[in-house]
Amino acid sequence: MYLPRSLISTLYLHLQRTHHPLSPPVLILVALEPDALCGCRILTQLLKRDYIPHKIQPIAGYGDLEKAGRNVIRPMMESQGGSGGVVVCLGVGGLVDLGGLLGIDTEEDVDSYGGVEVWVIDARRPWNLGNVFGGYPTLPPPEEGGEPMKQLGVDGGKLLRGYKPGKGGIVVFDDGDIEEQLDTERDAYMALIDMPEVEENDDDSEGSETGSENEDVVEPKLGQKRKSWSDRDEEDESSDDDDRPRQRRRSNSSSPIPDSPSTRPAQRGLMSLDGPPPLDTTASRSVSPTPAQPPRGPSARTLRRRLLKLRRKHETVLQAYYSLGASYSEPIASMMYSLASELGREDNDLLWMTIVGVTSMELYGRSAIGVTVSSQNPSTAASSWLGTRGSRIRQLLRDEVRRLNPPELSESSYTSNRNMLPENSGIIPTCARGPTDTAIRLSPEPKFLLIRHWSLYDSMLHSPYLSARLHIWSDNGRKRLHKLLAKMGVSLVQCKQSYTHMDMELKRGLRTKLLKYSEMYGLDDLVPSADTDGKDRGGAKEGWGFVRSWGWTATLSAQDVGIVVGALLEVGKQAVSTLQVGGWDRGRDNKETTDEDGTLEGEEWVGRFWDAYDALEKIDELKAALPTAQHLHRAILRTGTGLIEKRQIRHLRAFRMCVVKDGPDVALFTHPAALTKLALWIGEAIAEQERESKGKLGHGGRGTPLVVAGLNENRGVYVVVGTGGGGGGGMGFGDKTAAKEKKAKREAKAKARELKKKNKEKVREEKRAARQNDDEEDETESEGSDDSESESEDDEDDEAEQVKGFGRNKFGNAFQEVVEETNARVRIDSFEHCVVEVKKEDLAGFLESLSMKAVVG
Repeated sequence: MYLPRSLISTLYLHLQRTHHPLSPPVLILVALEPDALCGCRILTQLLKRDYIPHKIQPIAGYGDLEKAGRNVIRPMMESQGGSGGVVVCLGVGGLVDLGGLLGIDTEEDVDSYGGVEVWVIDARRPWNLGNVFGGYPTLPPPEEGGEPMKQLGVDGGKLLRGYKPGKGGIVVFDDGDIEEQLDTERDAYMALIDMPEVEENDDDSEGSETGSENEDVVEPKLGQKRKSWSDRDEEDESSDDDDRPRQRRRSNSSSPIPDSPSTRPAQRGLMSLDGPPPLDTTASRSVSPTPAQPPRGPSARTLRRRLLKLRRKHETVLQAYYSLGASYSEPIASMMYSLASELGREDNDLLWMTIVGVTSMELYGRSAIGVTVSSQNPSTAASSWLGTRGSRIRQLLRDEVRRLNPPELSESSYTSNRNMLPENSGIIPTCARGPTDTAIRLSPEPKFLLIRHWSLYDSMLHSPYLSARLHIWSDNGRKRLHKLLAKMGVSLVQCKQSYTHMDMELKRGLRTKLLKYSEMYGLDDLVPSADTDGKDRGGAKEGWGFVRSWGWTATLSAQDVGIVVGALLEVGKQAVSTLQVGGWDRGRDNKETTDEDGTLEGEEWVGRFWDAYDALEKIDELKAALPTAQHLHRAILRTGTGLIEKRQIRHLRAFRMCVVKDGPDVALFTHPAALTKLALWIGEAIAEQERESKGKLGHGGRGTPLVVAGLNENRGVYVVVGTGGGGGGGMGFGDKTAAKEKKAKREAKAKARELKKKNKEKVREEKRAARQNDDEEDETESEGSDDSESESEDDEDDEAEQVKGFGRNKFGNAFQEVVEETNARVRIDSFEHCVVEVKKEDLAGFLESLSMKAVVG
């Protein structure tokens, strides 16, 4: 089931009204990523204000999720002696069949879900359609052989205002995409649910397009989902469910076909098989002219063929949806802030958590076309992070900052001209305006890294944006950086001291000088291009960052916080003390992470979650973790530079590839998120090289995808991550030229198909007139015509889906195909499906098979 955006607060308000001291605590399952962590912070603040007890459980991967279902969630079911309750999934389970994975919707339980209601808030796409349009408890039939009762307040999987929570089920929080974009998938899914069970045999499959496959479909009960392909650890699945889209789809139910426009003809045919008794033609001849013989209905075999063809058509729609590739939609933190707004609970703390969560999505390359390097034209709204949706979210956040942080009276008395305020004059704010200042402000942030906590030189040196465009990994690149600083009138001595202690005149003129000289080096987007005249005219301050102060204690940008929290999750708090003592101990965890399946490693990551969770609220802990973030980004620069200088990046058929197995920083990149940051750094450098050498990006303007493998020596595996090349299309990014060409082709094909259909209809009428008495032959002819038309429709649908998913990251699909076709030992446990673990000995064969796959749509 899914909850429309307009009703986002209804379930929470029901929880608020029905909660009492004996109610079970709300269980919150949180992914180990900054966006989910910020969303968790917002939700827990709401629950605390309403005195609703809750329990937080970090989830490292699908193994942890299944374990939580077995040990914590299943005992909550009323059928297991529990009292039900609410489970909130933040960033976990959106892509899999949650009912089956958690063990709360199984054939063994007559009372499915047992009063356990699961709320799913996730930014990853595609959704598991079983969760979106199913996920409600199975209701018993009113009598023997009767139709199952309909769930009240649910229409086509959509929750209505009349829905009564409390009976359990899975509820997906819709950010708007389900209602706007999944109409076709919903119709196909609901049609498959209502179809009767039909077996395929050799006779039925002779005249069909795909009948030779002889699929055996397992028929679940109404409301039950099949295991998703993402549930990799279930190795005892039947061999019939080898391909991922079929594992995701819903099978047919044994319930009868509803009286809908698409199925009404077939239903009438079924009813006419037992038609009226033969007429007494002798008696009727003496009374009146012979009545016309009632038309004979189609045979059972014909009806079965029609039903199978219709089922395959709907299954193809669902398969096409799952094959689009990975993408990201609205961040979890943004959805949680929408809930807080509906409840009237907005404040600066919740707004800041939202801003940090949204900003972290960009840091990890999460966009409308999956995990990929940043767009080559970020100044264009249609090409920015999450496309127009990203621009809209940022504009709403800027509006909220202005609303909740109005100018103080002291500021207006301080100066009559707001242009004199530091941020409005282009100066990056580095300190608060007073000891009690905790306001959030807009700031003209340049694309530097941790500039308030580093020197200007180090901040520019470690910036992925500057590194790619100045070729910072080479000697010539370093010289370009030195030349840029020299032209700006900043000496190396000055720029290598802490930025906060730089000369104030230099800091005041920094933005002006960057704007003046950045175009000479192709750094058009180095600083925000919005107006700095203090006149907030609609789109003014587009591209500006967000900064918050904690009195005299600290002033940090949202990007700074996102980087530090990410480093705590990827490297750990223990690294801080190690760095302060001097040196990084690569063997610090050898004794703890030597298990084969990564269980102990996952437990260590869960421990880091609490450090990051506390740091979001305790500014002292956040400041103490700054050295860890700096160390991680130094390692990214060192490792990326070494790979490029030593020419260790190979160009395979479908992507570029490099392996991190030597050097002082190998242990840092055993964490998938840290390895993803390295891959994005390298990918942006490669994309810039392609653009400079060829004048355009490879792969049709989408950039060359990249695969990076990091060795985990303790466990004998490689962590492999696949990223897109950037500059591609997708729903939000959209290569508009390619999309227009495809749309024109599609329209031309539709016209041709319509003309062909009319011609065939004409021929069919002629044949029907010539063969009045041969109904069966006419039926066969009609069947062939329908097949041709359906083929044409399928071709058009395929082309439409290609436009819809253009440029998306399809590494998750490709990884699964390689696993099915080879004997490589692969473990897919990450919620990020472009991340896998491969046994050390199997990496070569895995990459060889992967090179033959389509990894970007």
